[in-house]
Amino acid sequence: MLDGMDPRPVGMFDSGVGGLSVFREFRRLAPRERTVYFADTAYFPYGPRDPGEVRKRAFAIAHRLVEADAKLIVVACNTASAAAIADLRQLFDLPFVGMVPAVKPAAQASRSGRVAILATPGTFDGDLYSSVVEEFGKGAAIDRVVGHDLAELVERGEVDTPAAREAVRSALGRTVANGADVVVLGCTHYEFLAPAITAEFPGVSVLGTVEPVAKRACALLAELDLEAPSDAEGALDLIVSGNREAFLETLPRLGFAPRGAAEAQS
Repeated sequence: MLDGMDPRPVGMFDSGVGGLSVFREFRRLAPRERTVYFADTAYFPYGPRDPGEVRKRAFAIAHRLVEADAKLIVVACNTASAAAIADLRQLFDLPFVGMVPAVKPAAQASRSGRVAILATPGTFDGDLYSSVVEEFGKGAAIDRVVGHDLAELVERGEVDTPAAREAVRSALGRTVANGADVVVLGCTHYEFLAPAITAEFPGVSVLGTVEPVAKRACALLAELDLEAPSDAEGALDLIVSGNREAFLETLPRLGFAPRGAAEAQS
């Protein structure tokens, strides 16, 4: 393969629309790359599911993306990363990029020394989260906040509504009142709620991980000579395991182009 001449797509997956927050940043950094995005809406949400079930779904989706000739796969889901990223890297002969909560920069940025991690039960229960907190969370008091029903709001496209504002206020009000001045978004769905969190808690810093993950994917493409040709045109192809029409109807509410800009596959 010639340098910078790999037209194969990048694979990306999540339980629903959340991973599109990663795709949005990746598209900004690598506009020539084609992305095949698998939205596993038939199994949404991953957060409350048993890690073994999430791992099985991750394996099945990775196989499907390999069949689509993916050259690199981004696990654009914190829960799936916690449950399966290590095994995926062992099982498949291609690079994987996963999600890790931004504990280190949060601990460094906090003035009060108290940080709130907003995530799903599946993310908190994984060894990945524990190891990251143990290595990078020293010196900070970490509040674990489960985002009950937040992913469901985003999946319906309700990110700039009174319901969304009330939901983030309910989830984070106590920890902010107790001194947390940094909120880490430990779920890609929650990235779409960052403006609502900032509006509700203007003195709080909100840290996500989509930018470093997108940068890591781009760096791997460059390091492994997998970048798209210089004359390639980026595109988004969708695979939706559940209700395709409902998924497509949500996209404009999240700032994505209507269905004409994306090819949907079942």
